[in-house]
Amino acid sequence: MAEISVSDSIPGKRISSLRPLTRSRTVGYVAEPFDSEKLPLALASNIRHFLRVANQIESESPRVAYLCRVHAFERAHQIDPSCKYRGVRQFKTNLLLRLEQDAEATVLNRKEKSDVRELKCFYHKYADYILKHGGVYETASSELLMKAHGIVFVLVEVLKTVTSDASLEIVTSGETIEEKSELCVYNILPLGPGGAQQAIMQLPEIKAAVAAVRNIRGLPLAENHQRSGSFMDLLDWLQGLFGFQKGNIANQREHLILLLANIHIRQIPKPASMSELDERAVNGLMKKLFKNYKNWCKFLGRKSNIWLPSVNTKVQQHKILYICLYLLIWGEASNLRFMPECLCYIFHHMAYELYGVLSGSVSLTGEKVTPVYGGGSESFLTNVVTPIYKVIYEEAQKNKSGTADHSKWRNYDDLNEYFWSPDCFQLGWPMRHDHDFFTVLSSKDHHFTNAQETTGEDHERKWLGKTNFVQIRSFLHLFQSFFFTILSSKDHHFTNAQDTTGEDHERKWLGKTNFVETRSFLHLFRSFDRMWSFFVLSLQAMIIMAWHGLGSPFQLFDSDPIIFEDIMSIFITSAVLSLIQAVLDIAFTWKARHIMNFFQILRYALKLVSATTWTIILPIYYADSRRNSTCSAQRFGSGIGQWCFSSYTGMVALYLMTNVIGMVLFFVPAVSSYIEISNQRLCTILSWWAQPRLYVGRGMQEGQVPLLKYTLFWVPLLLSKLSFSYYFEIKPLVEPTKQIMKISVSKYDWHELFPKVKSNAGAIVAVWAPIILVYFMDTQIWYSVFCTIFGGVSGIFHHLGEIRTMGMLRSRFQSLPAAFNGCLIPPSPRKEHKKNIGGFFQQKVHKVSENEKSSAAKFAQIWNQIISSFRSEDLISNREMDLMTIPLSSELTCGLVRWPVFLLATKFSTALDIARDFVGKDEYLYRKIRKDYYMHCAVKECYDSLKNILDFLVVGDTEKRIVAEIIFEVETSINRSSFLVDFKLSGLLPLHTKCIQLVDLLLENEKCHQDKVVKLLQDIFEVITKDMMIDGSRILGLTSCSQPLEDTACLFRRREPQLFASSDPPAILFPLPNNGPLKEQVRRLYLLLTVKESALNIPINLEARRRISFFATSLFMDIPAAPKVRNMLSFSVLTPYYMEEVNFSEEELHSRQDGASIFFYMQKIYPDEWTNFLERMECDNLEDFNDVNKLKELRNWASFRGQTLSRTVRGMMYYRKALKLQAFLDMAEDEDILEGFKGFEGEDDGKISQYSLSAQLDALADMKFTYIISFQTYGALKSSGDSHAQDILDLMGKYTSLRVAYIEEKEEIGAYKPQKTYSSILVKAINDLEQEIYRIKLPGPPNIGEGKPENQNHSIIFTRGDAVQAIDMNQDNYMEEAFKMRNILQEFLRHRGEKPPTILGLREHIFTGSVSSLAGFMSYQETSFVTIGQRLLANPLRVRFHYGHPDLFDRVFHLTRGGISKASKTINLSEDVFAGFNSTLRQGYVTYHEYMQVGKGRDVGLNQISKFEAKVANGNSEQTLSRDIFRLGRRFDFFRMLSCYFTTVGFYSNSLISILGVYVFLYGQLYLILSGVGKALLIEAGTQNIKSLETALASQSFLQLGLLTGLPMVIEIGLEKGFRTALSDFILMQFQLAAVFFTFSLGTKSHYYGRTVLHGGAKYRPTGRKFVVCHASFTENYRLYSRSHFVKGFELMFLLIVYNLFCQSYQNNMKYVLATYSIWFMLGTWLFAPFLFNPSGFEWQKTVEDWKDWNRWINNLGGIGVQQDKSWESWWNDEQAHLKHSGLSSRIFEILLSLRFFLYQYGLVYHLDISHGSKNFLVYVLSWVVIGIIFLLIKVVKKGRQRLSIDFQFWFRIFKASLFLGVLSIIIFLSGICKLSVMDLFICCLAFIPTGWGLLSIAQAVRPKIENWQIWDSIQILAQAYDYGMGLLLFSSIAALAWLPVSAFHNHILFKEAFSRRLQIQPILAGKNKAK
Repeated sequence: MAEISVSDSIPGKRISSLRPLTRSRTVGYVAEPFDSEKLPLALASNIRHFLRVANQIESESPRVAYLCRVHAFERAHQIDPSCKYRGVRQFKTNLLLRLEQDAEATVLNRKEKSDVRELKCFYHKYADYILKHGGVYETASSELLMKAHGIVFVLVEVLKTVTSDASLEIVTSGETIEEKSELCVYNILPLGPGGAQQAIMQLPEIKAAVAAVRNIRGLPLAENHQRSGSFMDLLDWLQGLFGFQKGNIANQREHLILLLANIHIRQIPKPASMSELDERAVNGLMKKLFKNYKNWCKFLGRKSNIWLPSVNTKVQQHKILYICLYLLIWGEASNLRFMPECLCYIFHHMAYELYGVLSGSVSLTGEKVTPVYGGGSESFLTNVVTPIYKVIYEEAQKNKSGTADHSKWRNYDDLNEYFWSPDCFQLGWPMRHDHDFFTVLSSKDHHFTNAQETTGEDHERKWLGKTNFVQIRSFLHLFQSFFFTILSSKDHHFTNAQDTTGEDHERKWLGKTNFVETRSFLHLFRSFDRMWSFFVLSLQAMIIMAWHGLGSPFQLFDSDPIIFEDIMSIFITSAVLSLIQAVLDIAFTWKARHIMNFFQILRYALKLVSATTWTIILPIYYADSRRNSTCSAQRFGSGIGQWCFSSYTGMVALYLMTNVIGMVLFFVPAVSSYIEISNQRLCTILSWWAQPRLYVGRGMQEGQVPLLKYTLFWVPLLLSKLSFSYYFEIKPLVEPTKQIMKISVSKYDWHELFPKVKSNAGAIVAVWAPIILVYFMDTQIWYSVFCTIFGGVSGIFHHLGEIRTMGMLRSRFQSLPAAFNGCLIPPSPRKEHKKNIGGFFQQKVHKVSENEKSSAAKFAQIWNQIISSFRSEDLISNREMDLMTIPLSSELTCGLVRWPVFLLATKFSTALDIARDFVGKDEYLYRKIRKDYYMHCAVKECYDSLKNILDFLVVGDTEKRIVAEIIFEVETSINRSSFLVDFKLSGLLPLHTKCIQLVDLLLENEKCHQDKVVKLLQDIFEVITKDMMIDGSRILGLTSCSQPLEDTACLFRRREPQLFASSDPPAILFPLPNNGPLKEQVRRLYLLLTVKESALNIPINLEARRRISFFATSLFMDIPAAPKVRNMLSFSVLTPYYMEEVNFSEEELHSRQDGASIFFYMQKIYPDEWTNFLERMECDNLEDFNDVNKLKELRNWASFRGQTLSRTVRGMMYYRKALKLQAFLDMAEDEDILEGFKGFEGEDDGKISQYSLSAQLDALADMKFTYIISFQTYGALKSSGDSHAQDILDLMGKYTSLRVAYIEEKEEIGAYKPQKTYSSILVKAINDLEQEIYRIKLPGPPNIGEGKPENQNHSIIFTRGDAVQAIDMNQDNYMEEAFKMRNILQEFLRHRGEKPPTILGLREHIFTGSVSSLAGFMSYQETSFVTIGQRLLANPLRVRFHYGHPDLFDRVFHLTRGGISKASKTINLSEDVFAGFNSTLRQGYVTYHEYMQVGKGRDVGLNQISKFEAKVANGNSEQTLSRDIFRLGRRFDFFRMLSCYFTTVGFYSNSLISILGVYVFLYGQLYLILSGVGKALLIEAGTQNIKSLETALASQSFLQLGLLTGLPMVIEIGLEKGFRTALSDFILMQFQLAAVFFTFSLGTKSHYYGRTVLHGGAKYRPTGRKFVVCHASFTENYRLYSRSHFVKGFELMFLLIVYNLFCQSYQNNMKYVLATYSIWFMLGTWLFAPFLFNPSGFEWQKTVEDWKDWNRWINNLGGIGVQQDKSWESWWNDEQAHLKHSGLSSRIFEILLSLRFFLYQYGLVYHLDISHGSKNFLVYVLSWVVIGIIFLLIKVVKKGRQRLSIDFQFWFRIFKASLFLGVLSIIIFLSGICKLSVMDLFICCLAFIPTGWGLLSIAQAVRPKIENWQIWDSIQILAQAYDYGMGLLLFSSIAALAWLPVSAFHNHILFKEAFSRRLQIQPILAGKNKAK
């Protein structure tokens, strides 16, 4: 093979040092691209651009492409010569094979003599193109120019390896172009020289911001940096000073410019010069950005290090420098962004250094002050970020994937809260790496290690903080010094730090900070102690009142004063509860004691002493008061009654004095807020005693009006709850309790262990315990009731549901343009001023009354765009689109609207019928037609359109004169009101028919129909003149000769062509000219004449109807006025993405493993949309999709109906499209508006420059909107060739403004071992290839905490704007909603005297509700929460947080406060809600707005739903333990605290309490019936009828039957769809087993919530987002629900069976049914709901397959690597994994709970016939002997199987038969001798089965201790036997139903919604897919 020719180069210099390429496989050359995207990560960034260019130019110059690939190979070989990196060897092999293949073939295609000349020639071609077009970027050539720059860059690199000295000038010029090429790739702003002329850079606000950022005049050292680039700016100067990364500088430069520009343009009044940055813009950004920093400085008593010069000309420059510094710190902080106060600490010191440099400070050595960490490009990352990051990383490793206890490692909050104390200044600057903060406790050997080892010489330790407290030996002096410090210190730093300068101290792990997350239910009491105290004290007071027989609290005034004193005993209970609270505070913060300062410890100690003192004093005084009868009554009049004054009363008054201040401050929230925030000494003392002094949670009080609102909500709620509890729960139990206490029970049915206990305490506990649990739980039910009432009323006031049907829309469509004008059209300054003066009512009046002339045209544009989006989404057909479109005409500018045809349907024909049969005067006829506005419009438009069309059609002079005369006659008659006299209206019907035929031909507009058109015109002429006109002869006379001529002449003239038939000259112009407006007018006239009643149902699609109705309704809501696009707030959308579906591939669409394919499913679910799609594609069926583009559209159609990323991206990109249209309406004149927006969209055809209107619209859209997909693994998947990465790239190519942020994990060979480096990269698509924009190196792997928030955090630095919208990848958006984005963003500026909102909540629509009944239940449940629930949370309760997406965040606010989510592992599993907690604790304000909605997908199968609810329950359990809930519960006022509890963790805790109430009731009854106490009490005292117990069960049944969620659901449906529809839907839901679903869901919530609080194990549970409904196997259902539902269901069954067996002797069956029916329903639901909601759950074939799969699974052995879906053993180990890592207290609690199973055996063995009524304890002992024998037999059989089953199979069978016969013989013997009955055997099963389960539960709890014992194998066998038995019982029921013909009925119930939409679900389930 010929070697590479280098004849023009230096002798001996070669292009490659490879071995000679000697092999050639191809004679001719075929240009085939080499994969440039699937590259090893270690090489990708270095060689990808060479391979890409090679592919691009291969068709032009194969040889140059070959040389580029050779250079890429050479670079790869230089980077990794020994192929150490993953995938390098394979890549080099493939590339080498390609080079060998192309070597000789490309030489033959070479145009020049040598390779160097070929390169030079090709280089000059593109270099000349750049020089020619590089000065100005045009829209048409921008991509070509970028491509040319990329090619030149690569060619220069290749030329450097082969060029000679003589060609050095080419390389030099190439390097110049290369420098420019780097400026081509930009994100939004082309800040390079070539981009200065682009439209966005020509905006005055951008120019002003750029000029301000580039102002470096007067900065020290600026001259030294000027050489680095042509555009030196403030960020470059800071980079040289502090060592920030280049990518960070570029990213924050654009970020800052856009922020300043957007704030600058919004200033009111406008700046004098828009080209100069307004000082108000800088001040506004600075105030918002540094608010948290200044508050932090104030809290710690430090002065801010933001120093501004006295020279005014430099002030703005210095302000921007500080802003730049903070943004650069934030942009490079990586995981430190979750620690906002840590960033404040870093900024504090760096700002001080910046001030030193700016002021020219000189150090002690005489040198100018420079930053201690200045230097290289990564100095800040290496020296500042990395050390702290390593602490975070190593602490997170101790989490052990969520299994370690929270107290053993520091999470993000712990590390951040260290910077809430002045102790943080001990870290110093430069930071001391030997400080305890950097010490990490190893989880293995418990040694203290440093997070970063220091190298080199030890640096001097210094502490920058100050202390104002020294150790004093005497405690008294210490106490005095504390108060002296508070009263006299200037900075009042609360610290007890010791001065360690010059001394080594023992290294220690600092541990938790301020809070320890301990697994205990006591957190509920500790966090919401005031609520529990209120309920406990109220319960005690009501019991005392009921005990004394009081009918109401008002009787206290007339009762014995002793009663009042008894009620006052509640304060003793209050003191005890306070003591418990103080003890819990100390116990739960014990592990954080090392980092507490003295005054925190002192506070806890004083709280404990105070509580203990009162707990001792109050009982003493109470006892003394009762003993000495010191109560003296004084009469204050008969109306008031008697009051008791005693020493105890005085002590109570003194005790309550401590709460007086709090009560007063509650009514004056402003004062309370001031005390918490203020640093004044007295305020500090007060706040110190009330709450621990923390940085967050201060100043959260609401204003007086909001306080009054939620107080008025809770006061009647609590009164209702307490009244119900008193009269229906407490009072009915008092008298039976007194009787129970009087009766003495001496005979028991078992061996009584405590016979001397008096008053029947056990019976009293059994009766009262469930009532008390219901008492604490039923507030949740009352909250649901009041939520329904208040939320419904609020919805009515917010105009919700005003337009809910198409009929309502038609009736109010006329008012839509005016409402639209008031909402979505920016008001003029004068009008806006008037609106500011008026109130809300005046705004509404203005909206519906004023109709400006230009608003009609703008409304038509918006409306048509909405209808066009419906058509592009295939929601409507072409005909529906024509019927719904508003025509654009010049009349719109005059305010006249030609309404859509669907509004005018049948109106014209109805008018004809009215006129034809009308008898009377013209005035009455006109009045009758005008009465119907749309009828009048239809008649007028038909008349005007026909006139206009005839004017175009008729061109002959005679014909035009005749038409004009007819029109004149008609209009003259109308004006004279003689139309009925001059015309006979009986001819209207034939005229109507002829006109329809004529317009139909004009619509077809074919030449061959000209004769038909002439004939129809003649027919119309005759009908008018002969059948209708009274005096038609005059018109007819015009057609005859008007002048006297000779007979022959007249005869000749009579042979002239007839009327309308002349061709020379032509009488008519047919075919009509191809005039767009004329064609539209003809089509519209045809529709007006022919449309029938069916148009009243337009649109047919239910989703289109819903969206139109909601959009119309929202226009009448309270929406802030929209600003112009240029003046609106800018925003970003951020979507975190992992590995979900992007687009369905063809294989996925048509493949089916179980059930139908996705494509077949979509066709059946959306039949109308499929028909519309075929119409749009101009196809008849699926076989016509044989084109690549059509197949792509087919994939998109299916993907847009699933929960895919492509659906989300399409929806979010509507924002950009809407902004462009709105900007067009803001900027365009009336003529431009009538021309249409699409005309300007089409200007991007390659001929329009950047100065065009289209370019300006793009510029405004880019400046206001950014969309980022955060896809961390994009780079790795792209290198591996994964289809997800290619789909993402296709999306970027389709939507050019879409950006993707990902993490690059790159391996580098270090000195000792390979090291991985991580970078955060932002890319966009250019020429269908992704192009890197920014690259920011990270200190390490970013995924330290929870995945989703970490994913958001790494990409949030690339977002832009004032707001960021968090959007999940299963969401959707709509075009009509995107138009309201300007309005919703204005809410951030719409304070209304309150705190500015920091999070805006939006409404969600669940678009998956029609898939199945389950999907409908979830949709209704979710809809009621996101509407009526959140409406109430936001106002009046003021406790709405962030519940996921699609909320809008104040970006700058959250940028400085930790981001839009929290990421600590496990504790922040529900990361979204913690963003709301954090925002509220930091004085933020969360609102909710219903006038804008976003689509949301939900899970559609029971297993998916259960996994989702389990994840949410896990998250709520972790919230229960979190510091955020603790602080909210402690810091909120009482009523707001109640709102917080019952809307967050309280719902789940009350769900658990409701389930516990059932168990407590049944176990109480079990005690009563087995012990005989219940029977004795009923027989002796007749206390059987306990009504309050029935009331309690009824309260539980409300929750069990799903009515708790049903009430808000019904109200919300009623508001939006009508109450008749709501009632019918609710009844239908009950027939579809909605109660079963909600009861089953209750079990899921309670199980996972309770288990996680006790044992942990919270984790993210992927649910899957596909729509396909498939059958879940029995094994899968058993694995998912065995422990959460089945075990509990069987336990309830055992309880009810025993209860039924032994209560029949003294209770009738009806009372048993009334007491237990709800529990039977619940256990039936828990046992069989998974099978009831399982598609094909009762088909015999599926049942047989499930049985085989079940047996295979239950018998498979587990082991390493065996998944739990393959083996019972693996599943069993995984299911009990949470117990392995559980704490000691949780294990003990689990063991105590397991003891309940032994109650069965203890009670039942005494009821056996064989016991002969003996109550001796020996009977119980003998029962354990029987259990031991059973276990021994199991062990013997197992050992026999191990030793005999293989070699002695026969003897093993003989052995088993012998055992069986032996056992049978013993039973027969006992039956004959000891009277053992069959019932005894049944009772033994009821006794021993729970005992075995109890032993098994205890063994699992102590598994770590006994797992290595031999008994563990027997335990595992026992567990397997239990699971096999439970599975067999469940499967028997399923098999029995499968045998019956219930499958069709079952499917009908599951898919009722689908049936109502005429969907045949059976073919889907059966998989009868005929599609290919």
